[in-house]
Amino acid sequence: MNPFDLIKNAGAIKEQSERLQRELAEIRAEGNSGGKMVTVTLNGKFEMMGIKLDPICVDNRDVKMLEDLIVAAHRNAVENVQEQIKEKSSSILGGVDLSQFGL
Repeated sequence: MNPFDLIKNAGAIKEQSERLQRELAEIRAEGNSGGKMVTVTLNGKFEMMGIKLDPICVDNRDVKMLEDLIVAAHRNAVENVQEQIKEKSSSILGGVDLSQFGL
């Protein structure tokens, strides 16, 4: 990509970036673990919006297992949000690889 093209199109890029930010705010992704015993919902800003626990996994004798399931479900939800961000941004950014920026 030619850097001069980026400069010429700065206004359009800014507009597309703002549109992407609005779309990211609307993203919702779930992650789960333990055969869906734990489900975590994140938004496009990676903020946790909710958590669902199957009553079968709530055992006060095995809190460590529940903690591990929550962490695993959160990790899965993060991966799902990242995938949605890549999909939405690829059309806007014209194929720029966001992995270069840690996304």
